[in-house]
Amino acid sequence: MTEHVALLVAAGVDAYRWSPTPGFRYTWFDDTVPTLSGTEIDLDADDLVVLPELTILPGVDPAPGGRKVIFVQGHFMTFLTCPDVHPYPGWDHQPALWTISRDGVEVLSRAIPHLPPPMLVPNPIDADLFRPADERTPSIAWMSRKRPSESSLLKQLLRNDPRSEGVELRDIRGLPHEEVARVLADTSVFIALGAPEGEGFGLPIAEALASGCLVTGYGLGGGDELFEAPSAWPVPNLRTVELADRALELVHSPDQQRVRDAGRHWLTERYNAKVTTDALLAAVESARALPATGSRATHPSVWEAELMTSIAPYAAPLEAAGLDAAE
Repeated sequence: MTEHVALLVAAGVDAYRWSPTPGFRYTWFDDTVPTLSGTEIDLDADDLVVLPELTILPGVDPAPGGRKVIFVQGHFMTFLTCPDVHPYPGWDHQPALWTISRDGVEVLSRAIPHLPPPMLVPNPIDADLFRPADERTPSIAWMSRKRPSESSLLKQLLRNDPRSEGVELRDIRGLPHEEVARVLADTSVFIALGAPEGEGFGLPIAEALASGCLVTGYGLGGGDELFEAPSAWPVPNLRTVELADRALELVHSPDQQRVRDAGRHWLTERYNAKVTTDALLAAVESARALPATGSRATHPSVWEAELMTSIAPYAAPLEAAGLDAAE
């Protein structure tokens, strides 16, 4: 969402991030976007407030009468905080929906048919940060955070296969963003595991493709579209032996450079700042067609305790999916 604000500002839109904490800035990337602070702000009739799906509570309208968007980055978790509200989200004024993958559009269109069709806003990939190195190290990388048990099994399968001799095995869990880019730059094959409950998009897959990796693994809904790349090969979910076999086949496959280049080209044509900006501008224009009046908006942090109560029964599945319930 911070990146969305930056892109909209660059396109001439009067856009801000809203944080309840005065002076808030992220520290793990260059964060300079215009930011509003406080738990309440006034919206004019033509303003638009964008809220993540996991901040929605049944019938709790953060801006009664105001124009709102629910931005769904994980469509599998859309109803986690309000599983029984009907019609979703229980507000007098209907919001718009934005999401980040074709699968998200399809799922939300079926699950919330009374709202306007979701607008697709593709994630932009930083192809300057995620780019190939001059040479490749024979290697297979994956991220174990969301599937620690399967990751341990995968590592043993790879380690004990004779084809892995001379192949470096890389678990990139816990590395900073720029370090992940450095590792992927000379990685031969990236294995996409993802969250057990599904993926809203599959950002590591896209970053690996931009880095020139050959990719195999699980699309898990939101990531399925990325396996249309010429350098990506999907494997059915939980077929860990098949996954290890495919990765070992790829690390030794011929004519790799041509395929790597084709995959990076495919990715960067479809997921870049211009594509995202164009989609954002269209989504903003569509959302502004919704009727609205001036409103006093309340930041969702005000009902954090209620959100935590609603999420508590699902804390274990969330942690298994790589999410801290406090997030």
